[in-house]
Amino acid sequence: MNARHQGITGLPWTGLALALALWAAPAQGGQHLPGEGVDVTPARATWDTGWFPAAVYSHLLEELGYEVDRPTTLDNPPFYQSVAQGDVDFWVNGWFPLHNTYRATFEPGAELIGYVAQGGALQGYLVDKRTAEAHGITGLEDFKDPEIRALFDSDGNGKAELVACPPGWGCELVISHHLEAYGLGEHVEPIKAGYSASMADALGRYQEGGPIFFYTWTPNWTVGLLEPGKDVVWITVDEADLPADQQEFEDETVVEGVTGCTEDPCNLGWPANDIRPVVNSDFAAANPAAARLFEVARIPVDDIFAQNARMFDGEDSAEDIQRHAEEWIAANRERVDGWLEQARDAAMP
Repeated sequence: MNARHQGITGLPWTGLALALALWAAPAQGGQHLPGEGVDVTPARATWDTGWFPAAVYSHLLEELGYEVDRPTTLDNPPFYQSVAQGDVDFWVNGWFPLHNTYRATFEPGAELIGYVAQGGALQGYLVDKRTAEAHGITGLEDFKDPEIRALFDSDGNGKAELVACPPGWGCELVISHHLEAYGLGEHVEPIKAGYSASMADALGRYQEGGPIFFYTWTPNWTVGLLEPGKDVVWITVDEADLPADQQEFEDETVVEGVTGCTEDPCNLGWPANDIRPVVNSDFAAANPAAARLFEVARIPVDDIFAQNARMFDGEDSAEDIQRHAEEWIAANRERVDGWLEQARDAAMP
C-alpha cells in the first residue's frame, strides 16, 4: 500500500481555483472531514472520455477532506495489477462485463464498489448510413462480400478497414475475438492506433463523402457528431459470440429500440456495460467515507456524453476538464450534498 501521509495541509492538484470555487460547500464550512490527512492516489483510463468522471470523483473526495493526488493514466492491465497491489487506490473507469477478463488480476486485492453509470453503456459496430443504404449493409456478415470490403479498403490489401481499439483496451480483445469467431480475420483489418485520432480521420473521410466503418461505445463524442439514424447506423451480428469470461452475457447483446440500428431488436454483439469504480480493498476498509461515496454517487450517461462533446469541440485541456467537473458538481449541488452526508455518516463511530 502507498503511505497515508498525516498532517498534509497543502492544496491538492486542483489548486487555489478549486478551493475558491468550492468555498461554500458543506465540507468547507465546518462539516466533519473524515478524509483529513489521508493521501489518495487515483488512476484514470487512457481513453479520454473517462477523464471527466475521474475528475468529478476526485473533487468529491476532496470535499470530504482527502488529499487527492494527480491521477495516474493507465491502460487496463497495469491498472488492475496496480490497484490490487495498492500502488493506486481506485479508478472509476471500470467497464463490466467487458473488463471481466481482469478479475483474476484485481480480485485478490481490490473490489467493485457502486456504479458511475448502470446498464447504459452500449458498444458495437457502425457504418455510415448512406453507404449502408446504398449497398444493403446490415451486419458484420456483409463484410465477407468482396464488393462490400472494397468500399472500405483504402490501401488495396483486400481488407475493410475498421476503426478499432488500441492494445491494452478491453474492447481490443473482444474485437479480435469477434473477427475470429465470425470468420472475418481475412476480410477486416482492425486499425489499432490512437482511437481519437483514428476517429477524427474517419470523420474527415465521412465529411468528404467517403464510407466509414468503426467501433464505438457510449457515452462518447462519436455518436454526437455522427448521429445514429441520421449519419450512421449500428450494424448487427447474426448470433452473439463473446470471449469465455463474458459468455454468460451473450443473451444480453440484443437490445430493443436502439436508435439507428439496422434491425429491431438489435443484436449489437456486445452486452450493455456498467461503468463502475474499482477500489483497493485495504483502502476501502480503512476509509469508510470514501467507500460509501463510491457506493452512492452516480453520473448520468447523458451528462458524460455532453461533457465529451465539449472536449471534442476544443475544451480538452486539463484545466477545462477540471472546470467541467466543478460546473457539474455546482449544477447538482443538492444531490452531491446528499452523497457527502451519507459518506460522512459512514465514517462516524
